[in-house]
Amino acid sequence: MTTPNLPAIDYPFLEETLLHLLAIPSPVGLTDAVVRYTASRLDAIGIPYEITRRGAIRATLKGREQRPARAIVAHLDTLGAMVREIKPNGRLGIVPIGSWSSRFAEGGRLTVFTDAQQLRGTCLPLKTSGHAYGGEIDTQPSDWDHVEVRVDLPAHSAQDLRDAGIHVGDWIAFDPQTELQPGGYINSRYLDDKAAVAVLLAACKAIVDSGAKLPVDAHPLFTITEEVGSGSSAALHGDIAEMVSLDIAIAAPGQNTDERAATICVQDMAGPFDYHLTHKLIDLAQAHGIAHRRDVFRFYRSDSAAAVEAGNDIRTALIGFGADASHAQERTHRDALQALADLSVAYLLSDPVARRDRKSMGSLEGFTEQLKPEEMGVAPQALPDPQVFLDADGTVSSP
Repeated sequence: MTTPNLPAIDYPFLEETLLHLLAIPSPVGLTDAVVRYTASRLDAIGIPYEITRRGAIRATLKGREQRPARAIVAHLDTLGAMVREIKPNGRLGIVPIGSWSSRFAEGGRLTVFTDAQQLRGTCLPLKTSGHAYGGEIDTQPSDWDHVEVRVDLPAHSAQDLRDAGIHVGDWIAFDPQTELQPGGYINSRYLDDKAAVAVLLAACKAIVDSGAKLPVDAHPLFTITEEVGSGSSAALHGDIAEMVSLDIAIAAPGQNTDERAATICVQDMAGPFDYHLTHKLIDLAQAHGIAHRRDVFRFYRSDSAAAVEAGNDIRTALIGFGADASHAQERTHRDALQALADLSVAYLLSDPVARRDRKSMGSLEGFTEQLKPEEMGVAPQALPDPQVFLDADGTVSSP
């Protein structure tokens, strides 16, 4: 599929990459394999990159100018769980990695990663069989203290599990249960954020394949700790003036997001995103006819929040693929992925918000302007005289 005036997205590449990513377990803290896979994809496209000590990837697409550089980021880490207790009944008590509900863990098939092997199992409520517990299965609480993992071993005691090499602190990855439907719907755990990773790689490939020259250096970032809050703070450097996060966008009652469009988020729980960068993305979507919605998310944070909270003075924005049931069995549509990929390419090919941003500090010259009096219908002569002051007694005086 092609959007006029933009390099074409190789959608089969995007979809293949997404399926590969979803097949690689990567709960926070167990991300080496997915980092290696993503690096191999960058190698195949021909994009140079560096990897931090723990595995965040910073790639580079050279532009005509080095500054003000920009970053575009998606995260490789997912939700998961960890063994917190080896129980006397031969089952495992667990705690979540990241913020998600035990409701969506119940019934999930999973892998336990021990020091020496991988063991399969199922997450179940404490009272599972209606033939044994009757109506109690419908009245038991739903929280992490009321689920346990049944490992596929002849284990009837804590010692049986220890003998199998299971320890407190072992990682657990739940199966994604991925399905691609002929009509374009995609169902899976961990579309957050592996769908955005696939989109970002496809956008980078489109630019490289087209030979298009970027106006400024761009750094695709792939982070590994977004689900626990730190995210992109580890992979930024001082040259970056703008950062756009690619993530899941939530379609739900009371939200404006649509599963078949890209979403431009204006604010999340960390506060408003940069006015100028956000409106630049809106203008790009409109100019290129990219299906999009604006939205505000009350219970959401992203790599952009982590970057600002770490002390980075950068413009941030958030765009996403519309999806249903985040942190559960998620669903999106190929139209949303296509729209997000097109918007990512349009952004990378666009000029920076302000040339003044090439330096972290500067004068008022070239500083951005949001509200212009003439555009608000306010006559300049009606504005307060900036040289008028109030004395201590409240009378007006001029210097």
